[in-house]
Amino acid sequence: MTAPTPDTAPGGDHAGHEGHSHGYITAKDDYLKRLRRIEGQSRGLQRMVEEEKYCIDILTQVSAMTKALQAVAMGLLEDHISHCVVDAAVAGGPEAEAKIKEATDAIARLVRS
Repeated sequence: MTAPTPDTAPGGDHAGHEGHSHGYITAKDDYLKRLRRIEGQSRGLQRMVEEEKYCIDILTQVSAMTKALQAVAMGLLEDHISHCVVDAAVAGGPEAEAKIKEATDAIARLVRS
């Protein structure tokens, strides 16, 4: 299964976002570093299963990886709200309403996960 891209993510008509800088761009290297660390954790989990490690040890690592992903998600959400949503709110109109709905939908998805 492949991860959703911005074009295929739920609720994801992101046309018109090309060429705009996103709120996370100033911390892009930090996000990439964190995501690479999470990728390493994923490979470690695969290795643990291949080597038939103890279930609780695997679950502990799954929990650590989940927390790391949640931290990335919260950082991206904070950046989105402080940049994209604030900019749209200042501009006002239908785009502001759309950005607020987009952010609340993202929060709802995070709460459900």
